Amino acid sequence: MASESQTYAGQSHSQGQSQDLFGADPLHDPLAGYAPADPRADLYTAAPDDVAGAWRRIASGLARLPGGLGRAQAWVDRQVDDLGLAFRMTGDVEERAWPLSPLPILLGSDEWTRIETGLMQRATLLESIVADIYGEQRLIADGHLPAAAVSGSPNFARRMVGLTPSGGHYLKICAFDLARGPSGVWRVLADRVRLPTGIGYTLENRIALSRATGSLLADINTRRMTDFFNQLRAGIAASCHRADPRIGLLTPGRFNQSYPEQAHLARHLGFSLVEGRDLVERDGRIFVRTIAGLKRIDALWRWINTRDIDPLAFDSRSRIGVPNLMKACASGDVVMANWPGAGVVEARVMSAFLPALCRKEMGTALLLPNAATWWCGQKFEREQVLKRLDELVVSSAFRLPVAGLPDGRSRVVADMDDAERAALLAGIERRPMDYVGQEIVKVSTTPVLNGQRIEPRGFTMRVFLARDGDGEWTLLPGGFARVSDDGSLRTALMGENDRSADVCIIDRVDTPQTTTPPSLSPPTIRRQQGVLPSQAADNLFWLGRYAERGNQVTRLVRVLIDTGHATGNALQPTGTTTSARRIAQLLNRLGAVALPSNGVLPPPNLTAMTALSDASMPGSVASQMASSRQLSLLLRDRLTHDIWRIVNRALPACGSDDDSLGAACDLLVERFASLARMLTDTMSRGPAWHFQQMGMRLERASMILQSTRALVPGTASAEDLAALLDLVDAQAAYRSRYLTMPYIAPVLDMVLLDPAQPGGLAFQVDRLIEHLEALPVVREDGLTEAPLRLARALRAWLEAADAETLEPATLDHWRRGLAHLSDEIGNRYFLHETPPDGADAPFLG
Repeated sequence: MASESQTYAGQSHSQGQSQDLFGADPLHDPLAGYAPADPRADLYTAAPDDVAGAWRRIASGLARLPGGLGRAQAWVDRQVDDLGLAFRMTGDVEERAWPLSPLPILLGSDEWTRIETGLMQRATLLESIVADIYGEQRLIADGHLPAAAVSGSPNFARRMVGLTPSGGHYLKICAFDLARGPSGVWRVLADRVRLPTGIGYTLENRIALSRATGSLLADINTRRMTDFFNQLRAGIAASCHRADPRIGLLTPGRFNQSYPEQAHLARHLGFSLVEGRDLVERDGRIFVRTIAGLKRIDALWRWINTRDIDPLAFDSRSRIGVPNLMKACASGDVVMANWPGAGVVEARVMSAFLPALCRKEMGTALLLPNAATWWCGQKFEREQVLKRLDELVVSSAFRLPVAGLPDGRSRVVADMDDAERAALLAGIERRPMDYVGQEIVKVSTTPVLNGQRIEPRGFTMRVFLARDGDGEWTLLPGGFARVSDDGSLRTALMGENDRSADVCIIDRVDTPQTTTPPSLSPPTIRRQQGVLPSQAADNLFWLGRYAERGNQVTRLVRVLIDTGHATGNALQPTGTTTSARRIAQLLNRLGAVALPSNGVLPPPNLTAMTALSDASMPGSVASQMASSRQLSLLLRDRLTHDIWRIVNRALPACGSDDDSLGAACDLLVERFASLARMLTDTMSRGPAWHFQQMGMRLERASMILQSTRALVPGTASAEDLAALLDLVDAQAAYRSRYLTMPYIAPVLDMVLLDPAQPGGLAFQVDRLIEHLEALPVVREDGLTEAPLRLARALRAWLEAADAETLEPATLDHWRRGLAHLSDEIGNRYFLHETPPDGADAPFLG
């Protein structure tokens, strides 16, 4: 094992050197007063001259941003918000904004080469160990690896023994947690081969920081990351049987802590973001359910634990896996990254045997040592742990809750109280194989911007390797760092006071970057957007419906305010029924408000406030926006950042007075209009856009019918008709066409039957037909599918109708027709727990 007393290869330097290779402004150096407690244990003060110059250049560049260092965090936070970067801590219901530090961590190319060499060796070693565990098991048979160190791991998958992955590689993507010791020696804290959490944040950190700081990173010759992700994609594709494979990123869903990261990765890599219920096994192959039927998936990058991935092979209680997925993997027709069960080498107990296994398997020592580890399942090692207990960290050998460590995390024994210490000792006495002792690794510090000052903070770093198209390991040039304000870096998760930092590799000279690796062929030019999974179509459809429902409720509230203000006490039950009363009753039926049962209605302003902002009412604008936000979380890989920003904007604040409520309604109508325009302008005219538009058109058509039925229940005043025209934005069109006050038949013709009126019913039905006609057909008999047939029937009814003779019952009939059309769209295109039998239900019988 390398000694911690080894010195760092770089030369320590003093502040205010006369030579600065990167030309930092000597009169404005924010690092001039930077003074860590131990200069050798800090990345900046121990850095070689060229890297130290890059540090000063970055710090000076941040100071020159508008507002200086004090505003640098705000510039970065804005980019984080625009990118939609978020995460959840354990126990969180809502997502938090991703905490990115404006000051990156800088490493020189020489130091990075040493790290790269050591990690490639380690990844190769782990591959050989996993292959042996699920293959010949000679390491166990020959006594080099205790059987209990394997079988005790919750990630050991006994069913995978004897199965070989397509392409021969068990590991395609690896991550490693590293810490730099006080003297500059890097150590591996943890091996991560199940889920490479953080790789997406690494990419997004770089994008956000580059946007916030302009050309600063390029000016210091920061090595770019693009090639790595090209190589990662090529490495997965290389093992597939088809030349142009379809690759999916298998996610556990939006409630997973790293779901935002998974969605960003899928979008960047061009992978389909799929959940278990999107997939189905047929004849040893895996298919994704799409609106065009089943489409073959050639490879899956899994972000689901092995025990949950296939309920028929592992845990039958899993609701997020794919039944018979292991059958498809065993057939060789599905590439899996990484191979199920590979996480067995993540157990902390493995660190106790890796040094010896490396010498046996590779004939050399580990180039990057891990923290010295002793497994208590061996008598001599257990005695050593008990003798040096106060000098060590004691951990769960298999990362499971055990006596004395109820959360499965590592604890410094010296920090335990008497009761905790007694529980730990009793646990070790009872089941020693469940514990390991590890040396306490002291971490180096790095400069971190804290307000307007740059101060030293402890950090750890996660770096990533992937196989390229030739099966060789390649290292992402950079990584994801965790910086802690309170010094606690013993867990793998982001803590309450932690921040992330981009890790930049600095070359001495500008190194030309290839845009296409030699082993990766250029993609074939295409204009299709790929298959649309049924679940994504469902989410897009309802995103359109919820957004339009919020828009329509807002318009109803605005008309209510205007009408109620004009008629004074119009909502009281005495006297003639008014349009304000009718609108309030419609809002009640829509679930936006709850009117009292005694018939005495609240003032219009109180009804308006409830309909806008009461999130407990399922039909309120607040509830519709919340539903839109939830769906947008599921559609991160399909929505632009501008759309994401509009959907996540908070509701405008308002008081109970008419002016404040009216202003809030105006802002919301403008916001919904912006969202509709953004969706129209930014989404490619493929199936995703058609489903979003169908949801919006169907919801608008339904609301038009409900509003018409409420305001014109058979008789209507000019005020009622004017309110209806306001709801569909047709006041100006009516005045220019008729030059007279509103009358029932002309208004109904314009609102319901005129196909040229953009806010009217006939226009929505025509657009629905256009969208349905553009979708793929799966019937082979040439007959029209049910949704399109029903939409055309509805248009025929509208064309045959006469506004002079329309009856309220006819409007109810059309509304039921729209509801049946919505059901048929769901039956044809969306997922079902029990697939429909394909028989068409009678239309409105």
